[in-house]
Amino acid sequence: MRLLDCTLRDGGNVLGNGFAKDLTLLMLEGLINNGITLIEYGNAYGIGAYEADGKNAPLNDLEYLKLAKPFLNKGEIGMFVGVKNAVEKNIALAAEHGMKFLRIGENAGDGKNAKDCISLIRKHKMMPRYSLMKAYIISKEKLSDECKKLEDWGIKAVTIMDSAGTMMPKEVSAYTEALVKALKIPVGFHGHNNLGLSLANSIAAGESGASELDSGLLGMARSAGNLPTEMAVAAFQRCGKLKKINMLGLMEFLDKKLIPAMAKHNYRTAVCPEDIILGVSGCHSNFQDLFREIAKKEKVNLYELIMKVSKKNRKNPTREEIEKAAKELAKG
Repeated sequence: MRLLDCTLRDGGNVLGNGFAKDLTLLMLEGLINNGITLIEYGNAYGIGAYEADGKNAPLNDLEYLKLAKPFLNKGEIGMFVGVKNAVEKNIALAAEHGMKFLRIGENAGDGKNAKDCISLIRKHKMMPRYSLMKAYIISKEKLSDECKKLEDWGIKAVTIMDSAGTMMPKEVSAYTEALVKALKIPVGFHGHNNLGLSLANSIAAGESGASELDSGLLGMARSAGNLPTEMAVAAFQRCGKLKKINMLGLMEFLDKKLIPAMAKHNYRTAVCPEDIILGVSGCHSNFQDLFREIAKKEKVNLYELIMKVSKKNRKNPTREEIEKAAKELAKG
């Protein structure tokens, strides 16, 4: 299983249609340095939208493409593209500047519109992905049939998009199972959080065979937001997956860099990293102040300390237990 982080595309909606240079670089570094290397990037409405649709962002397509250059050998960076903007000019520009994939976005049932786009992307030797936007508007049987055609035309991965955050876990499971059974290519899931179900739905997708899950740092995305990347990492690591991602490093990046940077834009995450650590470790919040006090005194990482102590005692950790664990951490 892999995360396809969409912060630098869908997440751009929280500030308009994209992020400025400083935030873009900050997030590229934070993601890649902590092992999240499959990244969708650029204007929130995709390549070509700045010019053709007036979807102004802090940077135009060329500026975003040039900004990504130092990271191209460290990850798989690509862009979204709407069908009407999937023209030779835009596709050639993305290929020229090293994009690994273009993900075509079209409403479920309208896949026939993408055949020529797929050919163009393949012509320019990029991976063609496909977003089944509003996947819930047609039956899983019709969606499977559509995806079979897309696969025949050369699509290399499809994503079930819960664009309105309306799907229920059983529904996600049914759709995912149908597509996984029908296709040989990877099936992914993109969950919005309008009903607070983005994580539950993503778990359902994963348990039903999805091999890629879309996410956004701090849950950033259009409307109620996406599955928070950091929450996905914590939850799936509890299930024995996504182990190559540095969870504690990611949390530190959020605490020290991204959360303060986004606070300047009045963006606040619904669930902070410390609360996620309490969840993944099973540590009750009643003990937070004690852990903070001892971590500060011994100059050790608070989250490492919580995780270490909670492995042995999640019921009623004592000061002595926490101090002992902190001293062990301090010694390395």
